[in-house]
Amino acid sequence: MPDFKPFLVIGLALGGVYAMSGVGLVVLYRTTGVLNLFYGAVGALASLTAWELINEYGWNQYIAFVIAIVLSGVITFAYGWFFGPPLADREPLVKAAASLGLALILLGFMQWYWTADVRSLNLPTSAWQYVNGWLRINVTQALGMVVPIAIAVITVLFLNRTKVGTGMRALADNRDNAALLGIPVRKVEAFAWFGSGILFGVSGLLLASLVSMEIAALTFTLPVAALAAALIGRVESLAVTVGAAFAIGLVQSSLGAMSSMAQYRTSTPFLAAIVVLLYFGWRGNTQGRVA
Repeated sequence: MPDFKPFLVIGLALGGVYAMSGVGLVVLYRTTGVLNLFYGAVGALASLTAWELINEYGWNQYIAFVIAIVLSGVITFAYGWFFGPPLADREPLVKAAASLGLALILLGFMQWYWTADVRSLNLPTSAWQYVNGWLRINVTQALGMVVPIAIAVITVLFLNRTKVGTGMRALADNRDNAALLGIPVRKVEAFAWFGSGILFGVSGLLLASLVSMEIAALTFTLPVAALAAALIGRVESLAVTVGAAFAIGLVQSSLGAMSSMAQYRTSTPFLAAIVVLLYFGWRGNTQGRVA
């Protein structure tokens, strides 16, 4: 019988990273109507930028991390500011395809610029560990578990109790009516783009530290896992999205305990996304026949 206990911590930490990105994805979609597919590439770029500044230029780690996270926010903000308005009235599929285009551009740049195959990004918090029997947890993993929950709670409070949050909820209901009510649509959307970009940057740094810095994996694994969690929450419920993300992370990590299934653990997010899409498709067809 496989011993799953050692894999629980890394599973929860991975799930937390997915949850953090899922929160950014849901808030951005509810505000702008864009299903962002380039945030994995933005997170990968953040981790590689931090690695470059630390290892090639000798920068202070904390300064490098801050610059990498801000860069993620700036890239995401720039995309939303320049391409958001022209795409505002287009179909959701067109918006998603446009964001995927940026992901491929960033992926091509990263594979061209960073040619080395093996890298590692060790956050300072990874050196601080607590060990008690089978339980072995470092601060990076603890942050991966706790921070996403805190971010989800803060996001809910922000949306319900601040002026900008009220504007974001109004945009989610009806963009045109929000504009008629005097809400500065572009500014509110810009805030949503920048805020989500910050979350994507932090997620990329955590994922690179927890798993690896393989460019393609960072670019595509994070978006698929977070997207699957967001779809389970119907791109509406932050609580369901966070819970689903933790479940995906736990399943993915637990497969590593089984020698016969370990090679398939990286496919868990893709399988979850496929199952969710098939379920919603089946449910829609069933409801259509009943109606």
